[in-house]
Amino acid sequence: MMSEFLTIGEPIALFGSTEVDKSLKDAQNFQKFLAGAEVNVAVGVSRLGHTSEYITRLGKDPFGEFIIDQLRKNQVGTDYIDQTEDYWTAFQLKDRVSQGDPSIFYFRKGSAAAHLNQEILDNIDFSEVKMVHLSGIFPAISSEALAAFRHFVQLLEKKQIRTTFDPNLRPQLWESQEKMVATINELASHAEIILPGINEGEILMGSRDPEKIADFYLANGAATQTVVVKLGTEGAYVKQKDGTSFTIPGFTVNEVVDTVGAGDGFAAGLITALIEGKSLKEAVTRANAVGALAVQSPGDNDGYPTPKELADFLVKNEVKPA
Repeated sequence: MMSEFLTIGEPIALFGSTEVDKSLKDAQNFQKFLAGAEVNVAVGVSRLGHTSEYITRLGKDPFGEFIIDQLRKNQVGTDYIDQTEDYWTAFQLKDRVSQGDPSIFYFRKGSAAAHLNQEILDNIDFSEVKMVHLSGIFPAISSEALAAFRHFVQLLEKKQIRTTFDPNLRPQLWESQEKMVATINELASHAEIILPGINEGEILMGSRDPEKIADFYLANGAATQTVVVKLGTEGAYVKQKDGTSFTIPGFTVNEVVDTVGAGDGFAAGLITALIEGKSLKEAVTRANAVGALAVQSPGDNDGYPTPKELADFLVKNEVKPA
């Protein structure tokens, strides 16, 4: 299937606790979800009406079959997924909290995705691809994944395809913080649009100031034209290579159920708007809206909207639909 959007990563079977504020050790009841930062973006893009393909490797096991079924249910293409009996599919546990970020425990070391076959990248049909989303998680899972990621970036540069990059820091996947910072910042230098949060900015370049974060990444690589710094409930700060900058305020939500997946929803909103030719301000407004909808549902991507749900939300919040 030819697609407008591609991403590469490791999809995971997530077992989310249904018991609020119980530790993973004590929780007895869990619900199974499809998870993974990049897969969340692919689902969000698809739900907003765009063709989407996911690149990965899975084990020939129940979790691998579950992930493929879930991707297909969400209309995410699986043409660039291969399965192997040699390695297993990753899964994770996540507790449910009433405030703050949930605890997560991974079972992913040595997984099938960590042994991605680079040959699959050379067989991708890029003819209809308008944008590709990259994140800092996949290159962290193994040296093979990092090599495949770099090869993929070279293909994208050759094809001159627009890219977004979300640092998506996962310190537990890296051998050291120094290695994480150096590698993430080097990979970010190849992307056109970078999407850091202020917490990530502090780790990656030493400041929580949105403008300083933006200036760092605009100077970090010649390819980077735009930095969108996520400010949580306050929205997003945007700065471009030509010096233009602005802040788009966030949306107020009545109840925060689960913050995981909000940043990925933000990326999906931004990407779909840009694919549709919207202005950057319209794109960031949509990104904020999808992020706000995401935090009101328990799954990582369950709250991502359809075009009608997005339009209704924007009208309700007195914003012209983006």
